[in-house]
Amino acid sequence: MTTAVSYDDGLIQLDRQALTLRRYHFPSGTSKIIPLQSIRGYKAETMGLAFDRFRIWGPSDDPRRWLPLDVWRPIKSTLVVLDVPGTRPSPAFTPLRAKEFLAVLDELLGRD
Repeated sequence: MTTAVSYDDGLIQLDRQALTLRRYHFPSGTSKIIPLQSIRGYKAETMGLAFDRFRIWGPSDDPRRWLPLDVWRPIKSTLVVLDVPGTRPSPAFTPLRAKEFLAVLDELLGRD
């Protein structure tokens, strides 16, 4: 399956070089840029009706995760948590088009 090799929904940008999480750092709102080769893996999970879904920015219900600012998170359903060695807390975010994002990420990470 061939997909586009980039993704951008306004808050998350992914291309062959890096994953950019806009509005990541609190309180400045600056972006976090993660080189693609630094991503060891990820976990995608469905969010329930509580906890992370209504956290707009900051630590999630699991303090080992950090969520960038996303006012649309309450209407999204997929949480992606990255495994990036040496990065704590782990970046966690909610792509607008989760299936498309995960397909692009899998392709760029060399997964089938």
